[in-house]
Amino acid sequence: MEIGRCLQLPGAMKNKYTQKKSSTKKLMSKLNFTPFPILTTERLILRCLEVSDDQQLFMLRSDNRVNQYLVRSKQKDIKESRAFISKINDGINNNKWIYWAITLKESPKLIGTICLWNFSPKKNVAELGYELDPAFQGKGIMNEASKIIIEFGFQEIELNTIEAYTHISNNNSSKLLLRNNFKQDEEQKDKENRDNIIFTLTKQNWMQIKLNTTSH
Repeated sequence: MEIGRCLQLPGAMKNKYTQKKSSTKKLMSKLNFTPFPILTTERLILRCLEVSDDQQLFMLRSDNRVNQYLVRSKQKDIKESRAFISKINDGINNNKWIYWAITLKESPKLIGTICLWNFSPKKNVAELGYELDPAFQGKGIMNEASKIIIEFGFQEIELNTIEAYTHISNNNSSKLLLRNNFKQDEEQKDKENRDNIIFTLTKQNWMQIKLNTTSH
């Protein structure tokens, strides 16, 4: 994984408690996204969201196909897109989440986004989120982006678990997660959206699968 940097826009019970507190502090110390971590893969550059992305982001977040399985309001105009960019970058500056614009190496145009958010320091867990322009779907782009973000989450932030919530009818999203070795957590339910199913991937499983793949 290649990481570049870009500047941001404007007794037993006692031991158990100490370990949990230490784990929380450890994650909090890793949640520092300034300067911003630019990630590169074979075909992609994952960079910070910029004001100049407003048009592409608006097209993405107002597309019925992209929003089909998401419970959110479609963006109505460019102003909403610019406000969203500002909100996202404020959150990154405050280490609330980390959110990348997905671009091809040969073009700076935003074609999708991917993020780690909803951090739980006590459990050392984060949630994976993503969206991709339909014109670029079916090309393995989100799979390529997901792999490097998963690696970043486990290696750089040192998460224990990454979760992903997806609509029960969103087969492409479920296939993407299964391809990246997530497993459906049938015991855990999304209280805010009963149509969602939850997938999880632990660092331990990820490392074991990576080790087995490397050794063959």
